Amino acid sequence: MLFDQLTNTSGPESKLDPQLRSRLMKEFKSPFRGVRRVLWIALFGSSCIGLLIMSIRASSGEIVLLSDAGIQVSAITLFGCLLFFDRQRNK
Repeated sequence: MLFDQLTNTSGPESKLDPQLRSRLMKEFKSPFRGVRRVLWIALFGSSCIGLLIMSIRASSGEIVLLSDAGIQVSAITLFGCLLFFDRQRNK
């Protein structure tokens, strides 16, 4: 019912404000986009900080396992890609 009201652009029975309609359609096409972006940014930042700490430890002479560094690099790559693909597209 709400979707029918949003997609119905012809006719005088449309009582929605055009700005509200555009906001609702935007949210309908990509739900929870803002929440996802905050989550991807937080996880990307966390993995960057983890890799920075590991590199500081390695430079001070402490042993850092290669698997741990690989996990951090993989997390940076994954969350960077998720941020890239979740960006605003103006097409």
